[in-house]
Amino acid sequence: MNTSEAISATAVAGLADRRLDWRHKAVPATANGTTHAGFLAAKHTLADLQTPLLTLDASALAGNADRLAKWCADHGVLLAPHGKTTMSPQLWTEQLNRGAWGITLANFAQLRVAREFGVRNLQLANSLTDPHAIQWVAAQPADTTILSWIDSLGTVDVINRTLAGSDAVLDVLVELGAHGGRTGARGVDAALEVARAISASHNLRLVGVSGYEGSLAHTADDAGLAAVRGYLATMRLLHEQLLAEGLYGTDSVILTAGGSAYFDDVVTVLSPCINSGTGPRVDLMIRSGAYIVHDDGFYRGISPFSREGDQPFTAGMYGWARVVSQTEPGLAILDAGKRDLPFDEGLPEPQLIGPTLGGPMEPLLGAEITSVNDQHSFMTFDASTISVNPGDVVRLGLSHPCTAFDKWTVIPVLADTNGDQTVVDLIHTFF
Repeated sequence: MNTSEAISATAVAGLADRRLDWRHKAVPATANGTTHAGFLAAKHTLADLQTPLLTLDASALAGNADRLAKWCADHGVLLAPHGKTTMSPQLWTEQLNRGAWGITLANFAQLRVAREFGVRNLQLANSLTDPHAIQWVAAQPADTTILSWIDSLGTVDVINRTLAGSDAVLDVLVELGAHGGRTGARGVDAALEVARAISASHNLRLVGVSGYEGSLAHTADDAGLAAVRGYLATMRLLHEQLLAEGLYGTDSVILTAGGSAYFDDVVTVLSPCINSGTGPRVDLMIRSGAYIVHDDGFYRGISPFSREGDQPFTAGMYGWARVVSQTEPGLAILDAGKRDLPFDEGLPEPQLIGPTLGGPMEPLLGAEITSVNDQHSFMTFDASTISVNPGDVVRLGLSHPCTAFDKWTVIPVLADTNGDQTVVDLIHTFF
């Protein structure tokens, strides 16, 4: 890999040589045995595919990626998108090419995927406690940066014991949590104790403060926003205490928080810390991951642009399902279920219906997905105003891209779902 590359262009381009077959449920049987590049060269359209199906929208993905990149540049903050949303090096490339600092990941297996594709700047939004993972990170080449988080004295001890006798030094951030949250030291005093232990370690260097506000709220009402902002204010206090005690082991500090729901609040509360006063350089880094795909559900309602009355990010994914049974008035059974579509942050939303995939469709007003099984969805509708027949195709709006991508190893990308439905790319995932 060229050391100037943020990700290996050669490794990503090599995906075009992958052969498509029965292992890829989005690939039609007629294309079995073709390569990725050969499939695209054939100029397939949505009509050539089969249900159940998940598709992406190229225009939406590009627009969303451009928008957050510009927002970060305008606000002077770094972006390290959470790659676990898509686990797609092709989409990571789009984010990195737009100026992202690097890619955030959730566990050791995901780090290995990223390194296989040559990603050089990585953040593990988690603690290293597996000795195999600790040793692997310590053995990475000098041109690779891997930041990880620590929230307890126990984790400091595990790393110290694993690297005992070694000169390896891991760059870490002390993670602040809160009662009722997920990981993270519970309060400033506990986090300071961890930071002091990191500072005293031969194998650790404290380079920042990390946290995740999204585990403390799930709404954008006053109570939810108050919880988020209060937590972020505590993060700022911890950072100021670390500066006062001289516990940072670097002249370049990172403060990182911010998923796809509250990144504006992160910047509002923590941006005063950026390069304020004397001391080390301070950068603020957000980790939004779902924004590039967005949705027609949870993020549509909670993301900052929606809350501020602005035009939200554009939904970049859709489900397509066929009616396989219609034996009761007002009830249709579709051929897509939990194994195909996300359901944890809201059930799929029926939007359009038509007699064929890729053909003309009409609005499906008043229809609702009431439940999903492993391979089926239950759709209710007003039989007096809507005609639904076996073989009809329903387009579904989806909620939560993080639990959509993991169900598909290959995902077709349409030029424009509402216009040119040519398949312009195939996204490979590595969960």
